[in-house]
Amino acid sequence: MAVNARIPLGAPGLYPYPDIPIRALTRVRLDVCAFVGVAPRGPARVPADGAPDVPPHRSVTVAVESFDEYRQVYGGFEGPGLLPYAVASFFEQGGLRAYIVRIVHDYGNDAANALGVASGDVPGAGSSAGPLRLRARNEGAWGNRLRAKLSFSTRSLLFDPARVSLTGLELPPGIELAAGTLLRLNYGGGLREFRFVAYAIESRQPQRTGYIWTISFDHAASALPQSIDIVAAALTIDDGDGRSERYEQLGLSRQHPRWIATVLTGESALVYPDTAWVDSAFTPDDLTLATDPPTSALFTGGDDRYPDITPEDCFDPLWTIGDEEPGDGIQALSQISDLSLLVVPDLYSPFPLVEPRKLSLPVSLAGPVFTRCLDLPAPTVTPEPPPADLVNLRLDPAIPEDLERITTLQTQVVGFAEQVRSFVALLDVPPGLTQRRILNWRSRFQSSYAAAYHPWLVVVRQDDQRNIPVPLPPSAAAAGIIAQVENTFGVPHGPANVIAAQVLDVRETVSPARHDELHPLGINVYLLERDGVRLTAARTLSADPGFRQLSVRRLLVLLRRTLEQQMQWVVFEPNNSALRAKLRQLLGVYLRQLFTAGAFRGATEDDSFFVRCDETNNPPRLADLGQLLVEVGVAPAEPLEFIVLRLARDADGSLTATEAQG
Repeated sequence: MAVNARIPLGAPGLYPYPDIPIRALTRVRLDVCAFVGVAPRGPARVPADGAPDVPPHRSVTVAVESFDEYRQVYGGFEGPGLLPYAVASFFEQGGLRAYIVRIVHDYGNDAANALGVASGDVPGAGSSAGPLRLRARNEGAWGNRLRAKLSFSTRSLLFDPARVSLTGLELPPGIELAAGTLLRLNYGGGLREFRFVAYAIESRQPQRTGYIWTISFDHAASALPQSIDIVAAALTIDDGDGRSERYEQLGLSRQHPRWIATVLTGESALVYPDTAWVDSAFTPDDLTLATDPPTSALFTGGDDRYPDITPEDCFDPLWTIGDEEPGDGIQALSQISDLSLLVVPDLYSPFPLVEPRKLSLPVSLAGPVFTRCLDLPAPTVTPEPPPADLVNLRLDPAIPEDLERITTLQTQVVGFAEQVRSFVALLDVPPGLTQRRILNWRSRFQSSYAAAYHPWLVVVRQDDQRNIPVPLPPSAAAAGIIAQVENTFGVPHGPANVIAAQVLDVRETVSPARHDELHPLGINVYLLERDGVRLTAARTLSADPGFRQLSVRRLLVLLRRTLEQQMQWVVFEPNNSALRAKLRQLLGVYLRQLFTAGAFRGATEDDSFFVRCDETNNPPRLADLGQLLVEVGVAPAEPLEFIVLRLARDADGSLTATEAQG
């Protein structure tokens, strides 16, 4: 065996042979979908990390892996948007992972953007900057149900009375205190006062065993204390909707390693500290710490501001391909490496949702014995506030001007998919259109990075207070079906001919004649059948016959993503014949696996794919420029859509059916 020249050889001896990295291309995920829409709560306008002068991110991407996880972050079905119904359907069909982007209105200035966030004061402690004020993590009326409670605990500090002074003390070995720790100095006779640890120095002194801590108070004590207590805070937060948080061993000074502002900023999903006091120090209102501080009043100031949201809030006009930072709206997804599908259920609102019903049981006057009937007073009618609605998203497809705007918005979504080229945008055919208007709408799209679904679906959810049929964008169920088929069979399998789970009905019945016209044009139709609502096709909106099948586009996305994500090591290798041979072997093995899985239509490997990386396409002048060219060609297989049977009668009168064409 030849000695590797990279091993630095010195004196005679045994040298470990360096590990040779194993190069192999592995499967990448192609089942992840992003949903962009309106939610009653959830991350939005998040401050930039470590950049106080940078405006907050209006749109934030959060990954969830179940609808329960989505509900925990973004709430349930209480809002006027279709986002929760779309996400729920995705997971019901078999989806395993989704990215969520909550849409809020862009007011164009920091003052207006900051409104709509609930806040409240927590009793029990104060600072020179005012009370301990907290504000909801994000905007929405949900924050008006927040409450918080601050409590304190103490433990005695062991120290040598001979080594305490008015300005500090020394601690014996093994006892540590962090800077910013709150101490309660007890003088006897009920006299007490609070002092913060200004700093703590660890040192070794002559003729003493081990290290000691020298503690300095933030300012001098009034007298020599008889005993000292360490004070720690605990904060409990409840949102009134089943979510609660509790943080213990909190510090009340910004010097403390668990400074309450730092902990809340980094760990809480419910509240932020108010910026007015983040540089202050808090002391409890009660020196005895004997009473249990009350829970705060309900927070105030939260506002959903649904009517302000416009379709333009789903986009970021300032974002361009290649930007280092993600944008807002759908452009917040620009740097998600495993995204393969995009659904925007609240791009516009074709019809309002009814308000969730608040169940109230009548007061019963029944008792154990018969008595005279009572005359009940007339009920007092309390006017209900107007229902929250997405009035600025309301677009009626039956109105030509609105349909034109809907089409323009969907074109922007498709344009973003074509820019990024790593996912497919799933579109919903606007509801209520005639066949002729559907065909006119279809003529506006010519992209293999888009697929269209029709008609809208009907769902009824037991966990929805509305408890009535609700329209579901058909793209949402399609996204879950695509994910489920991908995880079960792989990308080459066409994500169609599947019953949509938990779908009750279709909003429009598509006749066989209409279906015959829509399918060749790439409109993927749901049909109501005896066993449920079935998705019958999986085509793109491409004008190129080679990309008419969704599985073909997704296969090429799979290849591009695999090469881009797993071939970065090539840029550090010498550009020589050995590297080119290694690439041919590596890519050949990967493509052979896809061939075995049925991804290609050729009968043999030579008919199905090729890898070219040799002197023919890498002449010396190309290598001299530091460039390497690898050409990969594939012949994707298309899913079988039609089976033609020939029915023949034999001479004896028997009938036989044979497959004539596939």
